[in-house]
Amino acid sequence: MSAVFCFSVHSEPSPSALPRVLEVFAHRGYVPERCHARLEGRDGQELAIEVQLGGLDPAEAERLAKRLERIVTVDAVLWTEKKRCLVPSSPS
Repeated sequence: MSAVFCFSVHSEPSPSALPRVLEVFAHRGYVPERCHARLEGRDGQELAIEVQLGGLDPAEAERLAKRLERIVTVDAVLWTEKKRCLVPSSPS
């Protein structure tokens, strides 16, 4: 069963970091549903890249995360399956 996974990649703020991260997905034929990058930390010392990708199974998501961890500028990779938030209905 395929699902949507969210990847949070924390990297040195190198000009090559964002294209290298996106290349991991492109190399396997994936186009992210969402992608957002921003500088964080004191004086922009870290680049945070958020990628959301559908059509994956957990094993493929894990393979992608491991590949992201091997990028030279990457410090950390967090990933999780996106869950729906179900709001309970109010009692009548």
